[in-house]
Amino acid sequence: MSRIDALINELCPEGVAFLELQELFDTKNGYTPSTTNKSYWAAGTIPWFRMEDIRENGRILDESLQQVTEEAVKGGKLFPANAIIMATSATIGEHALITVPHLSNQRFTSLALKPEFSSLLDMKFAFYYCFVLGEWCRNNTTTSNFASVEMSGFKRFRFPLPPLEIQREIVKVLDAFTELEAELEAELEAELEARRWQYKYYRDALLAFSDQDIRWAAMAEVGEFFRGRRFTKADYVEDGVPCIHYGDIYTQYGTATEKTVSHVRADMASSLRFAQPGDLIIAGVGETVEDVGKAVAWLGRDEVAIHDDCFAFRHSLNPRFVSYYFQTTAFHAEKNKFVARAKVKRLSSESLAKLTIPVPSLEEQARIVAILDKFDALVNDISVGLPAEIAARRRQYAYYRDRLLTFKEAA
Repeated sequence: MSRIDALINELCPEGVAFLELQELFDTKNGYTPSTTNKSYWAAGTIPWFRMEDIRENGRILDESLQQVTEEAVKGGKLFPANAIIMATSATIGEHALITVPHLSNQRFTSLALKPEFSSLLDMKFAFYYCFVLGEWCRNNTTTSNFASVEMSGFKRFRFPLPPLEIQREIVKVLDAFTELEAELEAELEAELEARRWQYKYYRDALLAFSDQDIRWAAMAEVGEFFRGRRFTKADYVEDGVPCIHYGDIYTQYGTATEKTVSHVRADMASSLRFAQPGDLIIAGVGETVEDVGKAVAWLGRDEVAIHDDCFAFRHSLNPRFVSYYFQTTAFHAEKNKFVARAKVKRLSSESLAKLTIPVPSLEEQARIVAILDKFDALVNDISVGLPAEIAARRRQYAYYRDRLLTFKEAA
């Protein structure tokens, strides 16, 4: 029997009390001080937390990437130290324990423990239990303009209150387990990054053809470009016409795909434009120069609707070969010369048509694709190699954490 089990048997054998979030915490929405008032952001000293802070520095934080001045604080009141910020829109469920007085942006709801419960709830324990809350949030969202948590249910979410001695013992165990898991994951991430660089090196070398005398051609010589037609996220449905939006190409897809993550209404079919099996679908716009020109080979059995900021490249080459070439350093160096660098970066079909591509024999294309498919699976497929090991570590940690945080409720 573990020490925690022994404590539960001794201190709360009949179960523990649960209280609603709104009973335990004062809640407050985050906000962004006016960005037009430059004095709010000049030499500020008050931490202002965004999702980027959690991504960059973890989940227990005492400093932020950006600071604001005192005059930027609404009503002169800061969120108190040792409060939890929970993302209740956009990156739902992400959270952090902030150990200093602070502000946060509007994605977050602040949970500050009411003073009368300070002797009943350890905030580090509450932080760990917010992983359970975060999962509840992801399963209880509304989708009007964008996903957000159903807040009336959020406020009724119930926290367990085991004796403080048990809470602190659980925190001690989870702190140690978190540190161990982070060390193991860092080692795996470093190994994965090394594999990615190795993969990039061999991909670029294979597709440079420096030791072969092959034909290079402008893309207009080996295929045609077709632009998609407009649809919006308001047109999305669960089951309809398969479609690919330009943003999905650099967030949802790899080298090739046989199915889509999105569908639009079936009654729109006559107004859409479609890519055919074997076409390369290319993002014509992006927030960065690197995003523009990302591509995915469409290998589905049927045609697929494409957004008007996408191009379909119809050709007689091996589609995976073309998609792999679009990932190379050489291709991006040439492509970058043609990107229109406005606020939104763009590539035209005329510019794409001028880019050059190697045209080896179909047998050589197939040979290269077979090699790169193995590399790609090892590095990127979540079910193969190091990514699977990292995912397994995270699942193991989440399972163990959830077991520790499961309590019988007292009658």
